[in-house]
Amino acid sequence: MEQRFSFDRTADLYGTSRPIYPEALFDEIANFADLAHDDAVLELGCGTGQATRGFARQGLSVLALDPGAELLRVARQTLASFHSIEFVQATFEAWPPRSAAFKLVASAQAFHWIAPDVRFVKAAEVLAPRGTLAVFGNVPVGLDAALLAEFRRVYAAHGFPETSPPERWYLPSGPIAQLFAESELFEPTVHASFAWNRLFTSSSYVAFLHTRSDHQMMEAVTREKLIADIAQEIVAHGDEFEMNYETHLYMARRAS
Repeated sequence: MEQRFSFDRTADLYGTSRPIYPEALFDEIANFADLAHDDAVLELGCGTGQATRGFARQGLSVLALDPGAELLRVARQTLASFHSIEFVQATFEAWPPRSAAFKLVASAQAFHWIAPDVRFVKAAEVLAPRGTLAVFGNVPVGLDAALLAEFRRVYAAHGFPETSPPERWYLPSGPIAQLFAESELFEPTVHASFAWNRLFTSSSYVAFLHTRSDHQMMEAVTREKLIADIAQEIVAHGDEFEMNYETHLYMARRAS
């Protein structure tokens, strides 16, 4: 899980190249959690604020945690016009809890980084009665078959056979719903999904790859050569491509 600290190295790129979340997702959460203006929300692993903005637009009072000082710097700059957000540099594990203070605890693309023995227990501790835990993430699910084949060839040539990226943790075939149930701290989970597409160019995809934790963990020379070869393949395919995404959302109320 120490990979989670790698995001701070590329905070500015993270703020501009990471995908945001569909607006309909925040409406879904607000309706399920019965949120009203100024209700208190705790966000775990806010990064540069891609999801924080969605909650702030709902008029909610957001306490946003992240261990990355640089990520929080970008978030504060980007979201300076919102006055209902408090940013705190801390992991969820180390953050001193506020008992039963929050109507919603939410985590966007970060819940898998939290220690398993802390995730659900501490979330339940800080939720108000009948409060909601919402966990969600963007998952790339498809692109042009010819380009995908070239991407796989490049990764294999650099000694990185295809593996399951962390984002796939958020698919329905992943563990989230079962983990909710196994915690015995929440009512049955409700799942919703949102399909959308994102257009990449070689330069925007290069920026995105530099923010990925699995790429940050590579040896620098290898990483840069691999990314350069990926960019070359994108240019050869017209210098742009569309990636299909799904955003998967899991919500449950704290058990009585």
